[in-house]
Amino acid sequence: MTQFGPVDVQVIAFPGSKFTGAIAPALRKVVEKGTISIVDLAFITKEADGTVAILELSDLSTDTKIELEAAIEGVLDLLNDEDLLAIGESLEPGSSAVAIVIEHAWARDLASAVAGSDGHVVLSERIPREVVQAAVAALN
Repeated sequence: MTQFGPVDVQVIAFPGSKFTGAIAPALRKVVEKGTISIVDLAFITKEADGTVAILELSDLSTDTKIELEAAIEGVLDLLNDEDLLAIGESLEPGSSAVAIVIEHAWARDLASAVAGSDGHVVLSERIPREVVQAAVAALN
């Protein structure tokens, strides 16, 4: 059985549907470094009239598609249409989002060692970067 590190679902919204593909090279870079792996990825749009659509990778611009295809291998299709439609409903009309299931590949060995020691995670919390930056600024 394949061993996984911790997995997060990140939903990044783009008000005004201003997804330019600029995050694609950054994703590719951290995948190539072995920091993360992309387990699943999907795009969602919510039209001005409230209609929600799920976009395929093939619907993206060629450059963005090439960058993302290079970063994705062995996608597991963990995000189902029900999940994606719920995400779409939460968006503001005229917006889009990308839902990314990210495995923390850097933590695979650590996760295996913890499990092998009969240990288990009792708390895992993500702190938004803005909160960290504000806390560091307050210390200075």
